[in-house]
Amino acid sequence: MESQPPHHARQLLICCGIGLVCFFGAYMRIPVLPLFATSLGAGTAQVGMINAAFMLSAGLLAIPSGLLSDRLGRRPMLLGGLLLMSVSSLLIPLSTSPLVMAAIYLLFGVGLAAFTPTMMSVIADVAPRSHLGRAYSWYTTAVYVGMTFGPAVGGLLGRAWGLGQVFVFSGSLIFLAFLISHIFLPKKTPHSHTESRKISLRRSLSILLHNRRLLASLLGTIGGCFGFGMFITFLPLHAKAQGLNAGHVGIVFAAQALANALLRIPFGRLSDRLDRGWMSVAGLIVFGSALAITGMFHSVVLLSACAALLGLGMGIGFTALGALVAEVVSQEQRGLAMGLYNSCIYLGMMLSSASMGGIIRGIGFKNGFILAGAISLALTLLFFVLYRTVSDSEKMAQAT
Repeated sequence: MESQPPHHARQLLICCGIGLVCFFGAYMRIPVLPLFATSLGAGTAQVGMINAAFMLSAGLLAIPSGLLSDRLGRRPMLLGGLLLMSVSSLLIPLSTSPLVMAAIYLLFGVGLAAFTPTMMSVIADVAPRSHLGRAYSWYTTAVYVGMTFGPAVGGLLGRAWGLGQVFVFSGSLIFLAFLISHIFLPKKTPHSHTESRKISLRRSLSILLHNRRLLASLLGTIGGCFGFGMFITFLPLHAKAQGLNAGHVGIVFAAQALANALLRIPFGRLSDRLDRGWMSVAGLIVFGSALAITGMFHSVVLLSACAALLGLGMGIGFTALGALVAEVVSQEQRGLAMGLYNSCIYLGMMLSSASMGGIIRGIGFKNGFILAGAISLALTLLFFVLYRTVSDSEKMAQAT
């Protein structure tokens, strides 16, 4: 941020603070949500369905939410998303059944779908094109810090205060992010929405779907998130099968999260100097390779080493990918493009969680991780091929 104009750096710092507070509050709920659901009588399958429904709603609604942020403005969508997330957290302790809880959690998915692509669009709006990589690296680092420490604090508070109180605290923190956004973010977005209102949804999608660099970026995102869904869903079960306990699993996840978060800023700066497409490919290759060998190891030390390597790949690949999506589309269509990007994130993770369980039952964890890594690498190859086919004239047209 140090080399950006002062007003850009100040706005980016505010966005980082909002992302940190929001995701810290949201991720506090992760360790206590299954426990609270079971206290209402939910079984394992119902807990899984609550999470799957949330991810599906967040994935499907990110696209129309991104489009609305192009037409209505960033600020209304941002504030509305934060308010919905806050209200959903405050309502969860009032749930009387797993079904009611699932309905409330769907509301959280709607709020997240409104907030995430809009905030990523705001980052691209306030940052100069020459600083997109480092801008996204600072923001995603703030988000990952919140995602890393939120669950730990939520678990501790759940033990000390009770499960329901964690959701109240979570909703209060997200409401704080709402207040920060309302007070400190500019009343008007940096660009006019007049032109974007003239473009129909069909025309907007047609333009974006003919943008081969954007399509390449979305393929890479699906591949990486398919692999990440495999990691977060089935690594705990693989570790348990090797005789490791929950504490060991926490160490493995911490290794991935810390490597991912700490490396984003230096690699974000590097992506402003190098070709972001090639950098994305390099990161995704590291990620897919690390995922493929994860199932071969049994000790907490070696699994943590694989997780750290996987985090390294994410820190390189996804920092460059987010900036690349913002770079290859016009400002008037940035919200819709970020909606597509976030849909690929959630749906990629959901596809992995939904499909790999049955496959692992037949081929085992070791081969399951190899297969998931191979799928991730195959989609990375498609990303590479499609990205390379874009002519220089197309790149110049997309940049203007």
